[in-house]
Amino acid sequence: MPESRKADIYLGCLEGSVFADFKISSDNLIILVRISFDGYGCCNLDETAQSLNATDSLEFLEEIGKETFNQEAICRLVQTVIQLNQNLIWNDALKEYGLLK
Repeated sequence: MPESRKADIYLGCLEGSVFADFKISSDNLIILVRISFDGYGCCNLDETAQSLNATDSLEFLEEIGKETFNQEAICRLVQTVIQLNQNLIWNDALKEYGLLK
């Protein structure tokens, strides 16, 4: 990934229409750092972004570490972190791509 997209985990979804980049905090919590949408561009979240809680972060890391992860579990966790940070992300893009719970 380019220097401008520093992250620990990169996920693409919806046939490449949405990309989400995550970092792992020093206490192993998952934080959404940016999300990009076809037709909208890249939305960078600031330092006020909320992380998944410890239980959800552990599940996220365990799933990502698998050779084939559970799509439903990852989808649920991504939707959770998006909901936690909905105020930092473009709502029209979230609605168009069905990423709100």
